[in-house]
This record gives sequence, C-alpha cells and structure tokens, in this order.
Amino acid sequence: MATDNSAADNAAAGKSADNASADQNGQAASVRAELPQDLIERIHTLQEKYAAMGQDMRSYLDGLIHADYLTYWDYVHLDTLLSLQNPRTAFPDEKIFILYHQITELYFKLILNEIEQVADDPALTGETLSMRLKRINNYFRHLVSSFSIMIDGMQPQQFLQFRMALLPASGFQSAQYRMIELSSTAANNLVVHAERERLSGERDPKILLDHLYWQWGGRELSSGKKTLTLEQFLIKYGEEFRRLIRDYRQKHLYARFMSLREVERTDALTDQMREFDHLANVAWPIAHLKSAARYLKKDPVDIAATGGTNWQKYLPPKNQQLVFFPELWTEAEIREWGTIS
Repeated sequence: MATDNSAADNAAAGKSADNASADQNGQAASVRAELPQDLIERIHTLQEKYAAMGQDMRSYLDGLIHADYLTYWDYVHLDTLLSLQNPRTAFPDEKIFILYHQITELYFKLILNEIEQVADDPALTGETLSMRLKRINNYFRHLVSSFSIMIDGMQPQQFLQFRMALLPASGFQSAQYRMIELSSTAANNLVVHAERERLSGERDPKILLDHLYWQWGGRELSSGKKTLTLEQFLIKYGEEFRRLIRDYRQKHLYARFMSLREVERTDALTDQMREFDHLANVAWPIAHLKSAARYLKKDPVDIAATGGTNWQKYLPPKNQQLVFFPELWTEAEIREWGTIS
C-alpha cells in the first residue's frame, strides 16, 4: 500500500513539474508574442554582431540596463566647454576675444571634416561633392559675417591693453586654417607669389613648406627674420604640414573635382568651387583685415600685431593673389583678385 501511495505521489509530482514547465513555456511564448518582430530581428542581429567578436551579448545588455540616461550637457561636454575661457587679464572683453577664436576653430573643424570626407571617398560623385561644398561654403559665409563680432564687439581701449598679455601668441598660428589650405589645393599654389612660378613643379614637401606664403607674414617688419611666433608654430606643426603636403598631393579638393567624369563637372558645381575659393581667399582675409585695421591702424605708424606678424602685407588678398583653383578663373579675374565683389 505504501508503494502504491509513493507511486501516486511521484506521479502527482511529475504532473506538477510538467504543469510548471508548461506554465513557463506559456509565459515565454506570451513574452515572445508581445515582442514586435522587428525587435526580435534586431536582437538576433545584435547577437550575431557580438558573437562575431567573441563577446557575450547578455553582458552588454546588462550594461545597458544599468547605464544612466544620456543628457545633453554630458553629450556635448558643456561644463568643460564653458570652462575653457581663461583670460590672462581682468579686462572683460578679453573673454569675447577668446570665445570668438574658439568658435572660429570649431568652424574650421567642420570645414576640415567635409574636405577629409571628399578626399577619402572611394566613389566620389558630383552630387556628393556638391553637397559637401554647400556645407563648406555655408560655414565660410558664417565665418565671414561673424567677423563683425571682432570689428564691433570689443572696446578698442580694452583690446589694446589686454593684447599685450598675449605675446607672442597670434591668430596667425591657426594650424587648422593652414590644413584647410593644404587640403584644398596643390601646395605649389600656396607658395609666396614671387616664387610661385619658379616652384610650380616642385614636389619636395620641405621646400614647399619653406616657401608657403604665410611664412613671409610671420617675419619681422624691419629685418625679415622669422618671429618667435612663426618659429614656435613650425616647431609644433611643421612635420604635420609636410605630411599633409605629401598625403594630399593626389586627393586635395581640386584633384578630387578633376577626378570626376567631365559630365559631372557641371557649371553649377564649378560655381560652388569658385565660391569656396573666393570666400576663403578674398572675403575671409578682407574681413580679417578690417578687424586688424580697426584695432591696429594708427597714424602715423601702425601698431604691430601681437606676434610681430607683418599683417599690413600679409592680410590683403590683392598682395598675395592666393587662388586655390586658378584653372577655374579667367586671367582677368585673377589679375583683379582681391577686388572681386
């Protein structure tokens, strides 16, 4: 009798286990039924992704469960960004000066981001280049118009005092702007005007760097010697500039434009290239020149720039006749370079 009872108990336990298993399976089926098919497909895709890397997807999902929500201020590092203005004097307008140059460098980074993607696009099309030129030109238009902040946004009396605490730093030392130039055209087109024809076929990055037009803007007015501003600049970035000259020889902006099929080099695309050329080499330096003239022009002797740079001869575009894409302009237009509206 005891044996019969034991058998009955075992049967009941087995039935209970079967029922529990059925309940769990039913619950699992219910959960699966509640998950949208596209979500299930994404889970499978994630599993394949992590499996291919020898990773356990469950661990990453656990991390996602415990991670905090992303906030705007953390994403853009707002607190850090707003802490990067550290004036060297007590003049309030110095903070404007710092902020403006930081904003400018961020715009330069946006422009470089577009040029780099053009340079490295293995299947560049006219449509893609046009899209990126539209962005580049938009950024440059904002830069040109923003110079009113520098022209009208500071009190000259404050500027002329706090600037003396900035020696020998100078906006001349913007490496990103030099990178924009070196990635837009052949370095031969950036050689100082007096040497441009002689070095038109030169390929040595060191020789080309030594003769780039802006090197003559970083020389002392009286002796022609390199200023400390220029020397420091070349020590920090000289090797990187030489690398850019070498690496971008076949993929600068004009080279990529010319790599397109002729049918894709439309008049509209050519106009975008010309607009970029004019914005970078005429409109931007003229805006810069107006700012320098407001603060540094003083009869009978002009005030030297903070780095001792020769701004009177360095900034006017008609003096440099710097053109990224000379093939896209007529000889008459180049002769009038710097006066084209």
